[in-house]
Amino acid sequence: MPLTSLFSQHPRSWRSFEYVYPVLSRRSRGLSIGVNVNIDQTCNFDCVYCCVDRTQPPPRRDVDLDQVAEELDSMLALVADGTIWSYPPFDTVQGTYRRVNDIAFSGNGEPTMFPHIDQAVELAVRAKAAARLRELKLVLVTNATGLDRPPAQAALNMLDVHNGEVWAKLDAGTQSYYQRIDRSRFPLAKVLRNIRDCGQVRQIVIQSLFMVVNGQAVSDAEFEAYMDRLAKLRDDGCGIQRVQLYTVARRTAEVNVEPLSDEHLDRLRHRFEQRLPTLPCEVFYGTK
Repeated sequence: MPLTSLFSQHPRSWRSFEYVYPVLSRRSRGLSIGVNVNIDQTCNFDCVYCCVDRTQPPPRRDVDLDQVAEELDSMLALVADGTIWSYPPFDTVQGTYRRVNDIAFSGNGEPTMFPHIDQAVELAVRAKAAARLRELKLVLVTNATGLDRPPAQAALNMLDVHNGEVWAKLDAGTQSYYQRIDRSRFPLAKVLRNIRDCGQVRQIVIQSLFMVVNGQAVSDAEFEAYMDRLAKLRDDGCGIQRVQLYTVARRTAEVNVEPLSDEHLDRLRHRFEQRLPTLPCEVFYGTK
C-alpha cells in the first residue's frame, strides 16, 4: 500500500483496543502510537478540517485509565519486539518510515481539557520504561487552550524530563480567520498567550494547517498576519523549535474542505523562509 494511502487512514481504534491506536504519521515520519483521552468526542474547537464525524455517537464516554495502561503495555510490547510491523497495513511500510517515533496524546478532542491528562501522561512514562523504550518520544498535540490548567501544567513538567514535545496548533493570524477555521469560544489571544507561556519554558513545535475552504485558499494578508504572530511569539521569548506547515491528507467531516496543491504549499514555504529565515520550517503535502 502506498504511503499516501496510509497517511489518509487515521482510525482511532485498533483491533480490540479502545484508547490506544497505531497510525502512520507524516509529521512523525514513522509510526505514532496515539492515546485518545477524548473518546467522548467533545472538543472546544470545531475545526472545519476535523476528520471526526460527530454526527455518529462515540463508542463510549468514559476514560478508564486502568484500561489505557493495559492497552499501552500491550501496544508497546508489540513495538518493542517488532511484531507491530506484521499487522496490516503496517506490514507494507518500508524504508525510513518503518520506525516508531512517539506516543502521542491526540484523539477526538483537546487532550489538555481531559481532567486527568497528567495521570495519562504518567501512565505513558511508566509504560515506555517497562517496555525498555525510554527514548521513545512523548508528544502532546494541543490547540493550547488548556495549557494553563493545573493538570496540563503537571503533564508538561513530566514531558520535560521524559523526552517529551509539545506540538501546538496555530492556524491563523487574525481573530476573524481563526474563528472561520477553528470556530472556538476561546479567543485567539488566549491561544497565543498559552503558546507563548509554554514556549518560554521549553522548546515547542508549531503545527499550522492551511487548506481550501469553499473554493478559497488562505489569503496573502492572512498568511502575512500569521507570520507576524510567529515573529511576535519568538520576540517574546517563545522557543519555537520548528514549524510544521501542512494541508489536509484525510477525509474531513465537512465536504467543503480541500487540500492545498503542492505548488501552493511550496509558495507558502518560500514566503515563510523569506520572512522568517532563521525559523526551521517543515512542509507536509496532501498528495505525497
